[in-house]
Amino acid sequence: MGVNAGTSKPSIAAPLILLPPSEGKATGGTGRVWSPDDGAFGALADRRRDVVAALATAGGGSEKLLGVKGDHLARGLAANRSLLQNPSLPAWQRYTGVVWDHLAPDSLPAASRRRIVVVSGLLGVVRGDDPVPEYRLRMGVSLAPLGKLSTWWRAEVSAALERIARGRLVVDLLPQEHRAALLPDIGLRGVTVGLVDPSGKPGGHFAKAAKGRLARMVLCDGVDAIDRWVDDRFELTVSPFGSGA
Repeated sequence: MGVNAGTSKPSIAAPLILLPPSEGKATGGTGRVWSPDDGAFGALADRRRDVVAALATAGGGSEKLLGVKGDHLARGLAANRSLLQNPSLPAWQRYTGVVWDHLAPDSLPAASRRRIVVVSGLLGVVRGDDPVPEYRLRMGVSLAPLGKLSTWWRAEVSAALERIARGRLVVDLLPQEHRAALLPDIGLRGVTVGLVDPSGKPGGHFAKAAKGRLARMVLCDGVDAIDRWVDDRFELTVSPFGSGA
């Protein structure tokens, strides 16, 4: 695949990984009450406050907006209605689900967790060790009066990523819903990686598990891990970052 071509030694050794948040979140928190200016991307505080205000106006959301029913909806509404009172957890603890289970961030060094960068409908972008409240909000939804969040966040998320990734290599493992929050001409060096089942079967749970394992390999071993990827089901597609793949 030649993913190392033209990169400098530090970038190869310590790439940033772009990941989506999980739909489900760990409950509660052990940190202080979340504030929109928390974390490595505190410059996004005003935009985050706009999302918090829009959610408050929407009563925390709806079945259509949050995409869940029953207990999941009740929990999401409660969290969204109290965002500025919710205790925080580091992103690597807040996000759960198949990708994050197989990434196993609790067993990674702290320096590796700081190289996880999550693109989020509420937060815009957040680093793996940044404080995150419990919430439920997808990047692909339209939230009045802001409109579609991936479009509304695009310029600010792209600028924030350009600042943090300056001089670094980026490995993009985002689904299209979250990649849509990045400008097509964003000035980052790196690769976009996808997982493909040659049989054409939907990936589902197994694809998420494979993505988590791949993310861990890259964090532990650098981008060379992409060339060494071996899986019984999924092959990798690798394209230059920002190529539209």
